[in-house]
Amino acid sequence: SLFRLKDLEVAKLGDSDVHVKMLAAPINPADINMIQGTYAILSPLPAVGGNEGVGEVLEVGQRVTTLKPGDRVIPASSGLGTWRTQGVFPEEMLLKVPNDIPVLCAATLSVNPCTAFRMLADFEALAPGDSVIQNGANSGVGQAVIQIAKASGIKTINVVRDRPDLPKLVERLMALGADHVITEEMLRKPEMKDIFKSIPKPRLALNCVGGKSTTEMLRHLQPKGTMVTYGGMAKQPVMSAFIFRDVRLRGFWMTQWRKDHAQDQESVASMMDALYQLIQRGQLTAPACTEVPLQDYKAALEATMKPFTSSKQILLL
Repeated sequence: SLFRLKDLEVAKLGDSDVHVKMLAAPINPADINMIQGTYAILSPLPAVGGNEGVGEVLEVGQRVTTLKPGDRVIPASSGLGTWRTQGVFPEEMLLKVPNDIPVLCAATLSVNPCTAFRMLADFEALAPGDSVIQNGANSGVGQAVIQIAKASGIKTINVVRDRPDLPKLVERLMALGADHVITEEMLRKPEMKDIFKSIPKPRLALNCVGGKSTTEMLRHLQPKGTMVTYGGMAKQPVMSAFIFRDVRLRGFWMTQWRKDHAQDQESVASMMDALYQLIQRGQLTAPACTEVPLQDYKAALEATMKPFTSSKQILLL
């Protein structure tokens, strides 16, 4: 295996550093791809895995102004290396989160809900009553899209792959606030017309799967609508719809957004505040999680790579 557990000395605390005790960190497929070298960023090895998580501040250097012992923190950007019990990090690599946010919500906040928030906000000006269609709807991003859209009065059509426990998955997504949950096969059926009797055709499609469901989602988009592809890129071409109906195809990568907005603390802060408020009001929850002690990391890594995974593995540190 590429991974092993190792005891290291905690680095000395510099003037601008923060000593953090990690509390929980999820395993995202991208974290594993990154280390296998199949992802767009490559950490120099050996490296600590994990890009998301939440910790508690134990101690701060004398120049640190935004954080104090007892504060909860999450990574400000990817590459922090969250799969560890403790770490010393520069202050600017951390964001303070309110202490009343549940640990699992905070641990899963910095990648998926932020991605969902930006994609709903940045590509089409959506108003209450509008609709969005997305594939991979049971992913971490998908679950966040459902909840953030619901809180804004935006309808969601959620596409999932057919699977043995489909009714259970449909029920879970409906409980999060999904308006419609359909399989990729249903996308091609005439019954899709029934959905659009009660809600308008979507102006925005979110695509993380690629392949046939991408083309099918494009067919249901309003003319001049936008499809945003994030995560897994489509291997198949999707030509005709966007030539003839003038739909826009855009790409989105949270890591790049953070780089572009590194100097723009305003937009980062307003996004985070909006997400904190949704969590505090009970409108945004953590994805379905399985909590795993750090010692059992091998089982957690294996479970993450299984097909049809509907629960996120979270390392308890």
